[in-house]
Amino acid sequence: MDAKLQYLSPEWRDQAELKLKAELSPERMNHITSSMSNIYTHCPDGKARYLFFNYENGALKELLAGEGEPPAAEFRITGDYETFAKITRAELSSQKALMTLKLKLKGNMIKALKLASVADRLNKVLSGIPTNF
Repeated sequence: MDAKLQYLSPEWRDQAELKLKAELSPERMNHITSSMSNIYTHCPDGKARYLFFNYENGALKELLAGEGEPPAAEFRITGDYETFAKITRAELSSQKALMTLKLKLKGNMIKALKLASVADRLNKVLSGIPTNF
């Protein structure tokens, strides 16, 4: 795969799902059962987008990327497109983004901070996808 995929495109989502399932075992994901909707503001095309993750017992059950209102999730995280891009490129940790208020969280902050290391593992895998941001 030499060509870069457009961030959040259907093709990028498909590649992300393949990589996450191949590279992150339920053990590496601490057998978490949780869901997260990342809501992207200020996207380059002016649209609002989301990236939705649903994990059951550490296994990825659902990964959705789309426009508009995201699916309901345990955690609803809103932030600027560029902030999420930095997290996805593994240039910024999820915990630091939350603590410096670059991301807005709806959900249990203590649980979110405990899961931040798992989210960073996930983003490390996503950073390996050749992507145009």
